[in-house]
Amino acid sequence: MRVIFALLLTSIVAGLPNIEALAADRPGKVALIIGNAKYPDNDAILNDAANDAQDIADELKHDGFDVEKGINLTGDGMRQALDRFYAKVQQERGLAVIFFSGFGIQSGRETYLLPVDAQIWVEGDVVRDGLNLETILDQMNSHGASIKVALLDASRRNPYERRFRRSSMGLAPAVTPINSLVLYSSALGSVVTTSKNDHSLFVTELLKEIRTPGVTGEQALRSTQEGVISATQGEQVPWLSSSLISAFSFTGPIQSVEEKRKENDTTTDEHKVICVPPQPYPPPSQEELSDDPTVKEMTQRIAANRNDQDAHFKRGRTYAIKHAYALAVPDFDEVIRQHPDGETYNNRCWTRAVLGDLQGALKDCDEALRLKPGLAVALDSRGLVDLKLGRNADAIRDYSASIDKDARSVSSLFGRGLATRRSGGDGSFDLSLAKSMDSNIGREFASYGVNECAP
Repeated sequence: MRVIFALLLTSIVAGLPNIEALAADRPGKVALIIGNAKYPDNDAILNDAANDAQDIADELKHDGFDVEKGINLTGDGMRQALDRFYAKVQQERGLAVIFFSGFGIQSGRETYLLPVDAQIWVEGDVVRDGLNLETILDQMNSHGASIKVALLDASRRNPYERRFRRSSMGLAPAVTPINSLVLYSSALGSVVTTSKNDHSLFVTELLKEIRTPGVTGEQALRSTQEGVISATQGEQVPWLSSSLISAFSFTGPIQSVEEKRKENDTTTDEHKVICVPPQPYPPPSQEELSDDPTVKEMTQRIAANRNDQDAHFKRGRTYAIKHAYALAVPDFDEVIRQHPDGETYNNRCWTRAVLGDLQGALKDCDEALRLKPGLAVALDSRGLVDLKLGRNADAIRDYSASIDKDARSVSSLFGRGLATRRSGGDGSFDLSLAKSMDSNIGREFASYGVNECAP
């Protein structure tokens, strides 16, 4: 009997999965936490930065992250910490989180995180001494992180901007890789007063939401945003950028590729996500238009001088931005009658495209590009015309040319994503990136008469 039992036990053990192999295959969770509190160029120590970094590090360790924490890091120290972080990301290939509390600054519409030894006297020094947020996210992505998360408590008034700017510009939006989340402690372009407490409100709310059981990571960050807005009565509005295509939680395990595949294989048709097209913006009321200060001022100028070309252009642009496209066209007509130029032809192309005069719009865009070759906004407008005409290959070409000139063109990214998808390709990267930069871009295209959900 003992022999039979031993043989049976051996066969059972042999049939069990290799636990070490499964553990090695499971993607992991890594985090780099930086709290820069002692800047020699600042009058006071940022006590909340160091304390918050410690609290975030403790929480993520508790949640199963491999955490490295750095306090008061120099430029070399930050670069070395990032290199170690990227190596861990490459090994784990799962969820990667970077938290930074300290001073941040924008230059050239990009955000830079500042080490404590930054020597900034002119704007050019920002690029030299700061660490570019987009570069960090790109490195996380290229080293294999399946989900990238950046948490930035860096929208503070800092002593550096006063040396070369009249006012603080806050932080800039990041162009993020697919499957990324970026949460700023305040709205883009705005700053908050340095906390006089030992902990910031932003991190207090963040920790509370991370610890909430049963919520996704994105929901935790959105709840953080709502909590800060509520606590400050709207004075501080954290900004969230998301290009997520998969769910995760800070407290739960990361699924392996094989587990995700099996889960997807068992998903039934009735559980698949149904695309719900965004609703277009409603047209403005006559009262809303007449009360607009720009419309009011330009109308008065035109009444005094019907040939005021600048007033016609500005009023037409305002009408178009407010989705009163039919009112915009006559103003652009008048400008073109007096002095044809590429900018006005582009604006009339855009408004005609929205109104459905696609052939007229196409002529206007072609003329805009003849008068001003390579005009990015005209390429973007012609991309819209192509998209509405069903000329997807031409739309991809025009949108791509626009993006080459302006990588942050949200409408070109979104339009190219739609055209790519309608051509049978995968436009999810462009679509997600555009939505991470402007969550209302789908609604804007709906106002153009473009259905995001149409095949």
